[in-house]
Amino acid sequence: MAELRIDVWSDIACPWCYVGKRRLERALAEFPHAADVNVVWHAFELDPGAPKERDPSVSHAERIARKYGMSVEQARHSTARLAEAARGEGLAFDFEHIRSGNTFDAHRLVHLGHERGVQGAVKERFLRAYLEEGALMSDPATLTRLAVEAGLDENEVTDVLASDLYTEAVRADEASAQELGITGVPCFVLDGRFAVTGAQSPEVLLNALEHAWNEREEHSAELPEGAVCGPDGC
Repeated sequence: MAELRIDVWSDIACPWCYVGKRRLERALAEFPHAADVNVVWHAFELDPGAPKERDPSVSHAERIARKYGMSVEQARHSTARLAEAARGEGLAFDFEHIRSGNTFDAHRLVHLGHERGVQGAVKERFLRAYLEEGALMSDPATLTRLAVEAGLDENEVTDVLASDLYTEAVRADEASAQELGITGVPCFVLDGRFAVTGAQSPEVLLNALEHAWNEREEHSAELPEGAVCGPDGC
């Protein structure tokens, strides 16, 4: 039987996307056909109009509070709960030192990673850098260092960042997301037919994997929704 493909739409600046990635990995560790699964990452910008870097003097909690009309204390409580969920997956989110900015160039390099066979490593390195290390994901020098650490060639990375390479690929990802009705991420599409929205538990994802594997010739079925990040927040 041909491989089972999982297309994942997510953003670098998406806490639930990192949690979802870990939960998918846990599900795959229990899936007997994991060797025949191909995970492909697709771009989804939560804030396409974001500047290269937002005002660093404004804390993450203050920024969330202003954007969604809540108190700073409410924003801190929300991010604390998210950080707790991340700790359950072995992740150490550092919201106090996040440097918020545009992620478009990072997505272009994830596409380069796909062509070079190291897309998963590039995606992982970028998520960790943004959410745990306070890296600015629009800075060319930072992106180059991280991409090289993930296995990409420095000269190729430099060439991509100095050009518009993979711009159309990122835009195509975003157009596909719109056509599929994806409004929040992460979103996992299994075998092109079964969609799981949000950072579902490993058990739900494993069930989805088994369902997609066993019913590959059937019509799509509805699966539950979980926690997501969207234009209106996480």
